[in-house]
Amino acid sequence: AENYDAAQSKAVDTDRPMVLYFTGTWCVPCRIMKRQVWADQAVKSKVNADFIPVAVDVGAPENSAILERYHVTGAPVVIVTDPQGNALDWRAGGIGKAEFLELLQSSTSAP
Repeated sequence: AENYDAAQSKAVDTDRPMVLYFTGTWCVPCRIMKRQVWADQAVKSKVNADFIPVAVDVGAPENSAILERYHVTGAPVVIVTDPQGNALDWRAGGIGKAEFLELLQSSTSAP
């Protein structure tokens, strides 16, 4: 999605959870994740099939309310939410493909 508001609207309309990816242009672990995790075909397929993804730039002033809502103070942070934006699970710091896919799976598994 283009931004958080568009992602949340689409998540509610489609009843799909969101994946919020808090990132920054200066963030080295974010760039590594972009190349090694987000570019992976298995990750792309899972995210696009089951989630509404949105990247949130932690340095952009217009995102300050979102950073505050989710208590994000740095990057990278990945938060999986329900369609209403309530956090289900999260990881802070750079993570690899296996941990990322595990996060997606555990966040959407029925209890």
